[in-house]
Amino acid sequence: MVKRIIPCLDTREGKLVKGVHFKDIKEIGDPVEYARKYEGQGADELVFLDISATPEGKSTFVEAVERVSEQISIPLTVGGGIRKVEDAEDVFDAGASKVSVNTAAVKNPKLINELSKQFGTDSVVSAIDGKKRSEREWEVYISGGRKSTGIDMLEWAETVEKEGAGEILYTGLHTDGTKEGYDLKGLRTLAETVDLPIIASGGAGNLEHIKDALTEGKADAALAASIFHYGEYSVKEVKEYLRDQGISVRL
Repeated sequence: MVKRIIPCLDTREGKLVKGVHFKDIKEIGDPVEYARKYEGQGADELVFLDISATPEGKSTFVEAVERVSEQISIPLTVGGGIRKVEDAEDVFDAGASKVSVNTAAVKNPKLINELSKQFGTDSVVSAIDGKKRSEREWEVYISGGRKSTGIDMLEWAETVEKEGAGEILYTGLHTDGTKEGYDLKGLRTLAETVDLPIIASGGAGNLEHIKDALTEGKADAALAASIFHYGEYSVKEVKEYLRDQGISVRL
């Protein structure tokens, strides 16, 4: 199976930002400029997350989505602040290929079902922010990783699969922004629990981390932000390394 490499554009008020454990947010620049650059480097897709929309109860910054989508031809997943079908319609109209839902879906699991019926399963990504509780247990967090829910992550993954999600974007909260590697055990356990593609997120610091997520973690795609934003690696370098390791990627 061909593995995907997906740069992530975390935005606030239409500006590209980056943080650690969803905190200590720093402004980096214009998401449009970075989106163009990543497509030029061979990114398979982009994820655009409005990180302030859900915690602050606002809608997604649609104008920024429009600006990004006009400049790229690869698939664009948009998340943050999507609470109902109409919100998803707005971002699809702005050029999104898929929507990512987390907090609103946890509060109302039928939202995933409504979205998949309206726009198709392939257009709905269930974003899951999980924190490890024990060797076999992870808890779902919402509101940009700020609120615990008491919900078991694996049970929730089975629910979103039943409701019609097309893939899962999993962020290990305990690894996010650390650049010390993804939550491999969480990824692998999710991949073995549901029959959906899993996108690994949270913790990429070097090429080996990405390889490990796609092999040991059994992920179908790897998402990263810091290593791309700060120019430590290009998407092209990541893909060439993976190919040299015997992993199938589109160059």
